[in-house]
Amino acid sequence: MVTYPEDWKEVQIGDIYQIKRGQVLATNKISSIKNNTNKYPVYSSQTLNNGLLGYYHKFLFTNGITWTTDGANAGTTKYREGQFYCTNVCGVLSSQEGYANACMAEIINKETPKYVSYVGNPKLMSNVVSKISVILPSLQEQQAIASALSDFDEHIDNLSELIEKKKAIRDGALEDLVSGRTRLDGFNGEWIESTIEDSTKEIITGGTPSTTVDKYWGGSIPWLASTEIHQKIITRATKNITNIGLNNSSAKMAPKDSVLIALAGQGKTRGTAAFLAYPMALNQSLAALVAADETDSKFLYYLIENMYLELRELSSGDGGRGGLNKTLIKNINIRLPREIKEQHAIAEVLTSLDDEIESLKIEKEKMLQIKEGAMDDLLTGRVRLKA
Repeated sequence: MVTYPEDWKEVQIGDIYQIKRGQVLATNKISSIKNNTNKYPVYSSQTLNNGLLGYYHKFLFTNGITWTTDGANAGTTKYREGQFYCTNVCGVLSSQEGYANACMAEIINKETPKYVSYVGNPKLMSNVVSKISVILPSLQEQQAIASALSDFDEHIDNLSELIEKKKAIRDGALEDLVSGRTRLDGFNGEWIESTIEDSTKEIITGGTPSTTVDKYWGGSIPWLASTEIHQKIITRATKNITNIGLNNSSAKMAPKDSVLIALAGQGKTRGTAAFLAYPMALNQSLAALVAADETDSKFLYYLIENMYLELRELSSGDGGRGGLNKTLIKNINIRLPREIKEQHAIAEVLTSLDDEIESLKIEKEKMLQIKEGAMDDLLTGRVRLKA
């Protein structure tokens, strides 16, 4: 149980806030771009992009705390600085005394999920919110905590923006380099036409050991499915099989440095490429391309990644539930440098860009963890700030 400082006080939300509600706004009236006319952010119940739907030419509130009233995110609370519009699935807490701030939004966010009704569609209505009790520091200390949290958020937002910029640079470089549109210094050799079959030693597809035989599962051999290749570099699998399971099924081992292609999968999975860092067994939803001696495996990975849309179009079937297979893949035409040194140099440039993005993601994740720890200390009064 949390012990709060003696000078913090317990109040009900309805005692210190004016409780209001957003308004319905047709999506065709919302601009995706901020400009001189549509300059006010529009927030909704979604968590994607911090709830931002777009921009509108009118605002409803200034400096408020919103919470989601209906749906999967019911109870989620956010501080909205400045003038903003929000839709009818948002409740709004306003305060003339300054209680609408980032500190209080986080304090309230710890309490609201406890009061969501899950009878039918999840809901958290205004009459319930008004009765929720919270323990709060003085207004001056709230402002100090809010300032500290704002510093964290600014750094995290800057990292997010930098990651997106680096991704855009990387994607542009990928398109230019694997197509030969841009050549690296020192290389002017011929690019040749080939097929995936001619540029690989082998194309491996796998299978699934019987799920009713216990001795096939829980061994030391990683067993990979297409649902697990959303990372560019695959270092682990969530399930393992035994040697007996491998030998008594159509599952096949793919060697280290294979290029993986998702043959099937819902959403955007089908056609996704990944690079295998360690030997693993595959199920039937994956194919592994083992690069030929004259083909750089990492270059082949980037080449296949850049063919995502082509692979999607090549998929058989209707309604977005088609699939790829070994025959379709091996006959795909590709173009690549004849000299493997140029392939390797291109792969090194793109790998360097990927490594930089990954480092930024790790830094952002660390900062999020540090913020979470700081919030836990500041919002319980274990650590006090000078007001």
